[in-house]
Amino acid sequence: MSKKISFDDFLKQQQSSAQQQGYRNGPGSNYQYNQGFQADPNSYQNYQAYDPSQYQYNPNQYQYNPNAQSFNFQSPQYDGTPGPESGVSSGVSTPNAYSSTASLASLNTALNKLSVDSPLAENLAALQSVAKISEARKEAEAIASKVVAQPSMKVVEEWKLLEVLKSLSKPKNSPIVRESALLIVQQLALKLGGNSPKEAHLLPFIGSVFDLFTDKDKNIVKAAKQTIDTLYGTFPVEALGSVFFDELVAYLKSSAKWNSKLPALAIFDKLVEEVPADLLEMKFITGVPVLTDLATDFKPELASQGLKSLKKFVKVLDNLDLQNKYDLIVDTLADPRKVPECIKNLSSVTFVAEVTEPALSLLVPILDKSLKMSSSSNDQLRQTVTVTENLTRLVNNKREIESYIPILLPGVEKVVNNASLPEVRELGAKALHVLKEAESEQTDGKFHGRISIEQAAALYRENLSDDLKEISQQLLSCEIEASYLEIILQVDANVNDWKRLAEYLALALESVDADEELKQKYAHEVLHNVKEMFADRTQSSNEDDDGAVEIVNTDFSLAYGSRMLLNKTTLRLLKGHRYGLCGRNGAGKSTLMRAISKGQLEGFPSPDELRTCFVEHRLQGEEGDMDLVSFIASDPELSSVSREDISSALKQVGFPDERLEQHVGSLSGGWKMKLELARAMLMKADILLLDEPTNHLDVANVRWLQNYLVENTEITSLIVSHDSGFLDAVCTDIIHYENKKLAYYKGNLSEFVKVKPEGKSYYTLTDSMVKMAFPPPGILSGVKSITRAIARMSHVTFAYPGAAKPSLKDVSCSLSLSSRVAIVGPNGAGKSTLIKLLTGELVPNEGKVEKHPNLRIGYIAQHALQHVEQHKEKTANQYLQWRYRFGDDREVLLKESRKISEEEKEIMAKLIDVGDGQGPRMIEALVGRQKLKKSFQYEVKWRHFLPKYNSWLSREFLIEEGFGKLIQKFDDHEASREGLGYRELTPPVIRKHFEDVGLDGDIADHTPMGSLSGGQLVKVVIAGAMWNNPHLLVLDEPTNYLDRDSLGGLAVAIRDWSGGVVMISHNNEFVGALCPEQWHVENGEVVQKGTAAVDSGKFADDSKEGTPVPEVKKRSDDNDSPADIKVRTRKKKMTRNEKKAQAERRRLRHIEWLSSPKGTPKPVDTDDEEE
Repeated sequence: MSKKISFDDFLKQQQSSAQQQGYRNGPGSNYQYNQGFQADPNSYQNYQAYDPSQYQYNPNQYQYNPNAQSFNFQSPQYDGTPGPESGVSSGVSTPNAYSSTASLASLNTALNKLSVDSPLAENLAALQSVAKISEARKEAEAIASKVVAQPSMKVVEEWKLLEVLKSLSKPKNSPIVRESALLIVQQLALKLGGNSPKEAHLLPFIGSVFDLFTDKDKNIVKAAKQTIDTLYGTFPVEALGSVFFDELVAYLKSSAKWNSKLPALAIFDKLVEEVPADLLEMKFITGVPVLTDLATDFKPELASQGLKSLKKFVKVLDNLDLQNKYDLIVDTLADPRKVPECIKNLSSVTFVAEVTEPALSLLVPILDKSLKMSSSSNDQLRQTVTVTENLTRLVNNKREIESYIPILLPGVEKVVNNASLPEVRELGAKALHVLKEAESEQTDGKFHGRISIEQAAALYRENLSDDLKEISQQLLSCEIEASYLEIILQVDANVNDWKRLAEYLALALESVDADEELKQKYAHEVLHNVKEMFADRTQSSNEDDDGAVEIVNTDFSLAYGSRMLLNKTTLRLLKGHRYGLCGRNGAGKSTLMRAISKGQLEGFPSPDELRTCFVEHRLQGEEGDMDLVSFIASDPELSSVSREDISSALKQVGFPDERLEQHVGSLSGGWKMKLELARAMLMKADILLLDEPTNHLDVANVRWLQNYLVENTEITSLIVSHDSGFLDAVCTDIIHYENKKLAYYKGNLSEFVKVKPEGKSYYTLTDSMVKMAFPPPGILSGVKSITRAIARMSHVTFAYPGAAKPSLKDVSCSLSLSSRVAIVGPNGAGKSTLIKLLTGELVPNEGKVEKHPNLRIGYIAQHALQHVEQHKEKTANQYLQWRYRFGDDREVLLKESRKISEEEKEIMAKLIDVGDGQGPRMIEALVGRQKLKKSFQYEVKWRHFLPKYNSWLSREFLIEEGFGKLIQKFDDHEASREGLGYRELTPPVIRKHFEDVGLDGDIADHTPMGSLSGGQLVKVVIAGAMWNNPHLLVLDEPTNYLDRDSLGGLAVAIRDWSGGVVMISHNNEFVGALCPEQWHVENGEVVQKGTAAVDSGKFADDSKEGTPVPEVKKRSDDNDSPADIKVRTRKKKMTRNEKKAQAERRRLRHIEWLSSPKGTPKPVDTDDEEE
């Protein structure tokens, strides 16, 4: 039978076990550090300075005060009232109620048990009898001096200094003795500061110092705070973000008292503020679980502070997709009841940012809980496996996810095997396949961008010159220090911070007894070997300069707002080289050039050393009225240049004398580019920064610019362009954005694409990631030719009310099913007005606009999202059902042009006499329509009359009487009804329709539109416009609201669609690829220009050239009025006499043939033969 113990004895056992925390750093230690690249730049931090004068000890302050106030540290309250075990610092050694010879005897016994045979024995004995804190400080300093004076810091372990200090800090000892333990640690930290890597021996003391925060004497607590601050300041920033962090986390995870964990959390918060984010992100995998446990602790004070620290720590992560979800994620980690809500929120996130291990460390616990919860609904499981699949696909470096695959696989397999809905099982199978792929990628034997602790150890010892072996042995002679150094190298290498690593190596080598040149050589070789491991074998080293002069070589980081664009990368430029900057849209190419031009790039040479000129279209409104010479002279940097020199420079770039007098605003895009280049010449720029220089340039000007750049070999160029031909002709090197680094490749764009095939997608409109397909246009009754006009305007003039001059004057144009028209022109020229007139949105002041009455138009306006934003609570599928529920397009009915004004209501309320003998009556509604000659007639239902009294009235008569909008509304209804006759308004069909326009079916079915991104909402708008099979698609500035991937999908869909397309856009690439015909609108006039076919070279796929429209011969009636529909009429039934006459003609013709010479062909009998 086990021996029973009292509760007090049990508590003592727990307190005793809590003292056993300590740092163990030997060959068996296994520090796994994980890569994190997205961090704000932080320069190298050396040792945090500790000022001993800051902490002045006053022996008189240790006066016993039974009414002492509680000590307050970071909000928790510490009881400052001394208890029976708390001694009095009165400066005398006389035994009293709180300090007896018994405590000294127990201390002696404890020290004797340690069998400490070291030079410290005398000092430790003296500490037992000190009467004043000043005496204790002297002994502590003596102990620290003896330790530091030893040739190796191994004595810290050999002399069992940690155990000694634990004995000194036992509660039974007097306050002075307990505080002396803290003083020894302080003195060691002060003396070892700056002597890296010797501070590694202090790591085991961190836990013991925190333990003393629970002391009942407030002065001990104060001394503990000073000691931990001193320790914190002793370590370099790499150590704070690695081994120091590990010690803190280990302490927070231990069974230490809650009120000693609170100050540990305070130090943790300080560390999060001061250590660079890229170092901290590597520690999410170990830090997040521990902090989550603290946030759910039974002690309210600890749980509250733990939750705050977790939220602060999580916000270090730079992930745009999750930025506004951090609080929800942390709350869910702390409270599993919120898992369904969190999963629903995550399922509405469009994940586009690269997913790294820190992001997974936050999300995987939530996904795992959701997969394994018995209460998870099918909808929740569907969302969970979808999020899992999306996250896995976005992990670029698969090593980031290797720790989490074993956690996720069982849950996903359970969904695949047990989910009740087939749809959920299918989605689970897809997620499982992606996870298995990621798992197999780990064993491919390739280097995945991070080094292990074993590789870091080898880098200090291997592949070094023979004369450096002695340095390596000296540096790594102590096992603890060697392990510490390996961790530092691993941490700096895994975040690619070569500058900080070089500085630390130089610092660590100061303690090595060797020649300075040899130490520098050792540091250089170690750094070189590390860089070699991380070097991408496909990219150029950028070290081969071909004899060219290096003009820029700087390490920097670049952020835009809260987003990190480039992290600790190198920009190296050679004189005369022309660099093409390549990367996905939004990577930060233009931001980099703008930072260079404004002198904001860290380490970039000053304008006195290197002059840069950013060539862009920067004209302001007031500058448009200046002549060319005055425009350049107005530049502050060219104030000293004479007007004659400016004129000369303008002539050099091709400006004739007559153009020098022109205003800047009247220049075309090509001449404006030349104007900017003349400005750059006058500035004597060493580096030209060109942002999309070929935009708005014709072929001749592009060729001129190419020649200018190639011939000026003294000028270095940095070019951003989507014109692949231009980059091929000009570039000598390509700088590519890869994982927030700049990678260098020799040769032009074609050479780069051979090495990096994915680069081609940046320059073509086809992108395999986004596919769109539009439904074929419906049949348009009477229109048999795709070149026949279906909408036409003749001699139209239009002016907005109150305008001084008309927006359009005497304009004539037409559209057909084969039209691919781009409407271009300056802002305010009247492009949108032209579209609105053609589609019937506006009525012209003069002239005539005609369109086929059954013509259906899909119109996506410039502010396309305003309609769907009114339905944020609906899913995309529900929105489309609402929009077309009653057969009409409800969005069309909401247009201003369809709303009937009060004035029009009065006109329509008048009585009409149609001369049928029924007298004047009021029209109630139009209920039918049929063909009448070249127009239509409408069946009119009269108010207060039965349907049998309905009348058929011509279109022209009704319009003349003021019923134009009523006719338009009825025509819209008929056109919509005809288009929807081919579509089922059921959720599965609608889902398929959304998938065709590039919107994921699950998002369309389950995600409220309020949670969709801008690009996804645009796809909803496109799907809505295309649902009733329109014949004509009108796009107003489509490039404004779609990203490049979606724009590529849209371009392919338009190219392969067989309906007519009209678009307004300033994107020359998009328009040039799709629209052979262009209408230039300027000064109220429309000039039509056309080319042969769609530019298939702008597409990367292997589709046939041009739009797949069959070759059709133009018919003579193609230019007729669209209302003049040639309908094949039914043959008229002949009368009896007509039949007799026909038979007589045939008989006579047959007799004539019989009497004709032999061989005469027999005439053909036809029913419609004329006499």
